[in-house]
Amino acid sequence: MKLPKSLDGVLGVFGGTFDPVHHGHLRVAYELKTRFDFDRVLFIPASEPPHREPPEASIELRLKMLEAALADEVDCVVDRREIDRAGPSYSIDTARSLREQYPDHVICLLLGMDAFLGLPEWHEWDQLLGLVNLVVARRPGSSRPLGGELGQLLAERQVLPDGQTNWQVAGQIIIQDVTQLEIASTDLRNSIRAGIKPKFLVPDSVWNIIKTAGCYAD
Repeated sequence: MKLPKSLDGVLGVFGGTFDPVHHGHLRVAYELKTRFDFDRVLFIPASEPPHREPPEASIELRLKMLEAALADEVDCVVDRREIDRAGPSYSIDTARSLREQYPDHVICLLLGMDAFLGLPEWHEWDQLLGLVNLVVARRPGSSRPLGGELGQLLAERQVLPDGQTNWQVAGQIIIQDVTQLEIASTDLRNSIRAGIKPKFLVPDSVWNIIKTAGCYAD
């Protein structure tokens, strides 16, 4: 992907609790990175997720698992900014921090369709596209909004992922189909608790950390 000379690069930003990180996360990030030729993907674990229950594993363990999962991926980086920032892990605060650090980069916030459908519930969600682009990963069979606030937003901002992507630093929305890997973290934790080995669901390095720490045991 050839970028205008005024832009320094393209960053993918993948946030979440990663409780634990699993192959569903990793495969989506890999497909989007490959499809859009991101220079780097920043994995940003949430410290205090505002829209869900607190993570079961400690932030230290979640960081350790994420770093183990990405150990061989030179273009994937664990970013600590939500951990080091006090208070709820609002995406708008993260976007502002990233834009301040990377003023001339294209920044693409990666999220699933379920998260996109809940976007109007996010803190200051209407300010996001002034700072970043949104790349929405859609699994086969999932619906997209046709009306309401999000339908209008797509009508105004969506760019079709055909051919070469002519990025702006912010303000665009792309919906990209990805491989369907239905791995739910809640089900994964429950199966581990029940004594079922999560083979082929998490990297072996992550499973070794889970076994040693016993972080999802009763």
